[in-house]
Amino acid sequence: MSSRPKIIINRLDAERLQRLIDAASDKDLAVAESLEAELERGEVVDPEQIPADVVSMNSQVQFTDLGRSRQLVRTLVYPRSLAESADGLSVMAPIGAALLGLRVGDVIDWPLPDGSETRLRIDAILWQPEREGQFHR
Repeated sequence: MSSRPKIIINRLDAERLQRLIDAASDKDLAVAESLEAELERGEVVDPEQIPADVVSMNSQVQFTDLGRSRQLVRTLVYPRSLAESADGLSVMAPIGAALLGLRVGDVIDWPLPDGSETRLRIDAILWQPEREGQFHR
């Protein structure tokens, strides 16, 4: 796997995600471990310090799956919020975990449960809570 781009994570998101990781079921263990590694390597900052071009929780993201040449728009959500979001992507799904903390223009290679790998590029942040002043969402 190639090196991963630097990531920035909202401190409140990091705390909530750590609780989610700690409570992960066996079926979510691989994604939880990958997500925990991302939290450990990421720069954790206060919500007010999140740049406007960074994927944080509840951000609506336009990204391209470069392996399939397919552009998607999804909102990165906690698993409990999936039913509330028409375009929701759980942070506990492999692709969701991959998007967290990336900036517009970043490309990341990410392992999938079947042993293959996907390559994703962040094209735009269509909506981000921190950019809208919603620091505790």
